[in-house]
Amino acid sequence: MLRFLVVFMLVQVTLFGVEILQPVQSAVILPWTGLLADVSGWLVSAFDPNVATSGKVVRSTLNGFAVSIEPGCNGVEAMIVLLAAIIAFPAPFLYKLQGLLWGFVAIQGVNLLRIISLFYLGQWNRELFDWAHLYVWQALIMLDALVVFLIWIRYLPVDDKPVPPASPQGEATV
Repeated sequence: MLRFLVVFMLVQVTLFGVEILQPVQSAVILPWTGLLADVSGWLVSAFDPNVATSGKVVRSTLNGFAVSIEPGCNGVEAMIVLLAAIIAFPAPFLYKLQGLLWGFVAIQGVNLLRIISLFYLGQWNRELFDWAHLYVWQALIMLDALVVFLIWIRYLPVDDKPVPPASPQGEATV
């Protein structure tokens, strides 16, 4: 358990440190955020032709309301937490890759739902938008990462799961 916690924290500190570097922001984070805006706009336009995207902004052409997808709202931080947990957990490399792939899909799927719901919520009620943005969706994205991690652990092959430590009498603890 101590090894897991140490590796988990070291990976997070390293990746969060790398994420805030300007070259990484310019080459990875901002293009990713723009792609999220484009995909969100494309999904919304399937039901609502009054939407336009520009960079990291999704805007209603009908009333001018817009959401700007900022750092912390693009799912990258939740992916870093999930990646750190999966790397720190003892499991075969291929299972780690599968967990990261499914985690990426789950986190970004929920994040797209988040962006689209906030886009419409902000047009309907600004106070509720602020509350949902700051409290509800922040928690749900991190909860999504936790649930993915727990499901990933649940489906690891039995032989790859850590064995509980033996009790002083030589019996396994339950």
